[in-house]
Amino acid sequence: MNHFLFVAAENDAIPNCKAGGMGDVVRDVPRQIAERGDMVHVVVPSYSRLHLNGELLAELNFSLNGKPYTAELYKVPPKKELENIQHYVIHHPEIKAGEIGKIYHNDPEKPFFTDSNKFAIFCTAAATALNNEAFGALDIVHLHDWHTSLLLFLKTYHAKYASLKKYRFVYSIHNLAIQGIRPFEGNEASVNTWFPEVSYDMKRLMDYRYQDCINLMATGIRLADAVHTVSPSYKRDILQPSRPPEFIGGESLEKDLLQADNQGRLFGILNGSNYKNIRSAKRNMLFKNAVKAIFGWLQEESKKYKADFLAHTGEKLLPYLYEKPKFICSSVARLTEQKFFFFKESPEALLAILEKLEKVNGIYMVLGTGAPEYEELFRKLSKEQQNFIFFNGQSEDVIDSIYLETDLYFMPSQFEPCGISQMLAMRNGNPCIVHNTGGLKDTVTHLKTGFAFDGDSYDEKIENMLSCFDEALDIYQNKPEKWKAIKSEAKKMRFTWKKSVDEYYEKLYSIQN
Repeated sequence: MNHFLFVAAENDAIPNCKAGGMGDVVRDVPRQIAERGDMVHVVVPSYSRLHLNGELLAELNFSLNGKPYTAELYKVPPKKELENIQHYVIHHPEIKAGEIGKIYHNDPEKPFFTDSNKFAIFCTAAATALNNEAFGALDIVHLHDWHTSLLLFLKTYHAKYASLKKYRFVYSIHNLAIQGIRPFEGNEASVNTWFPEVSYDMKRLMDYRYQDCINLMATGIRLADAVHTVSPSYKRDILQPSRPPEFIGGESLEKDLLQADNQGRLFGILNGSNYKNIRSAKRNMLFKNAVKAIFGWLQEESKKYKADFLAHTGEKLLPYLYEKPKFICSSVARLTEQKFFFFKESPEALLAILEKLEKVNGIYMVLGTGAPEYEELFRKLSKEQQNFIFFNGQSEDVIDSIYLETDLYFMPSQFEPCGISQMLAMRNGNPCIVHNTGGLKDTVTHLKTGFAFDGDSYDEKIENMLSCFDEALDIYQNKPEKWKAIKSEAKKMRFTWKKSVDEYYEKLYSIQN
């Protein structure tokens, strides 16, 4: 039996611990590993709330900021009990919930200031738990995104954590654009403040653009035994330099990624999707679930500042309780530049899409929370445009209903490491319209399982997005047999975790299946 530890910021196997696609991966991969008879432990921060129904296992004593710290390790119940998987959270009062998914903090003035501090506490506590063998015997430690890369720093440079060198460390990149850059010194959230006693190699850790800063994403890439990106096409993309807005590639880290690739440490493996024991939604519940969710959001203290907007959205939905629109286009995503840059940069393109939908008695629904400027843009458009409906909140019931009842799922991502939404829509036989980038390129085939647009320039991409939308609506209206065939082919597609984890074992874990 092999023994694994997954360390991440999100884990959707436990309640209320997901903000994005990472949560799905950290839920599903351990399940696939456990099915093979291997043992998996998964640890995430408690965000001051996830430990409340847990069982205290251990106190973790360590030094940070030159002061003694004590964190607590809890075993917590998952949504579904499965053999060979244990779930844990680490609690410390300074590891607080953020505004985004009640996980991440949004610090526009000092990016990553709050999050880097809380993840520094989390990583040091997790390293201490490893030192103390709190998870028992282990072979592989699998880290996810910059939030966990300080474990590699501690393993490499901190004498107290030299015992971590006996494990194989795998590092997964879910979003290369978010790199957790912080100063080496002179700041409360800096390396020298966290670990004043540690000597380290600045050149091996520094950001190329801000050479007085550590780049925590780069730290993971440079120090891990194996580096993993979540689709083959995204791997190819990030080996090239970015040319925004036309192309998003290595985000200044392409040299590190090329080196990892040349050393045989970089692997592009497509994420899977879950096709069994899935949470099922009932048909014709979309608008009922949405109204119910809005009433729930209106009762939340944190939503008070947008109560008027939520009430306005509920009012817009009422007619659809009695008569559904003829065509539903939808998107579910965190509201970030990655997901909706084209709409923020070219709002006239979104208006043109709404006009096209109006001609077929169609609506466009977007569900998500995230960057304030994107929330404000979509709230404004939702008030101004009758057939644009913005659900500014999170609801599993509404999301499941959207994936089930949408006619066309829209992913205009500027870049996409893998994407899970297109797989969930296709699982229900719903075609997607996507920007032909990263994992979307690996999962959606134009005019076979969906619709894809691209272009050599930004303007060409926008023009092609609109013509691709026209093509999709034309097939829907005028070529029902072709539409039916695309739906059928979409539903047949299978991106299984078994296939992906077979590759994990061979390439990332160096374990024979």
